[in-house]
Amino acid sequence: MSFSRLNSRKHKLSVLAMLALILTGLISVNALALAKSGVKHNQAIPADVTIDKVYVDKSERVLKLLSADKVIKTYHIALGDSPVGHKRQEGDERTPTGSYILDYKNENSSYYRSIHVSYPNAADKAQAKKRGVSAGGDIMIHGQKNGLGHLAPITQQRDWTDGCIAVTDDEMDEIMSIYKAGMPIEIVE
Repeated sequence: MSFSRLNSRKHKLSVLAMLALILTGLISVNALALAKSGVKHNQAIPADVTIDKVYVDKSERVLKLLSADKVIKTYHIALGDSPVGHKRQEGDERTPTGSYILDYKNENSSYYRSIHVSYPNAADKAQAKKRGVSAGGDIMIHGQKNGLGHLAPITQQRDWTDGCIAVTDDEMDEIMSIYKAGMPIEIVE
């Protein structure tokens, strides 16, 4: 084996080791940032509390579970790739704003569990019809892409959905545990 081949192999291994260290560091920094973001993660929802509303603030990237207008639990969220403004049509990658209903859950989603938001409502459909476009639909609260939940410390740092509201898989389990069909959701800019 020549010296140059041996040296090349060592160089490749060094580069791979360096990339692994950088990736590990990025994951650690992102996980730490998420943990320090002030979001209430580890507090269980008390058994005697009834969640009666979900509130989403798009600009703050939070989903709040409310009981009699009191915030019980807060989660960091990721939104659509183009989150500013109200969803106007299919494919615009916006998360709608307004008052809707969480009307059904889906345990067989492409993402880890999901709850459907009743978008589009009659006004959304009428506005889209005026513009000659489809209003879109299938807006959900969901976990991570199936099989990729371990990447949440990275994926939840940016907006990545097509207009849905994404949380971690563990958070989705907790949200599903309090879900009742017909629960109102308010989404604000």
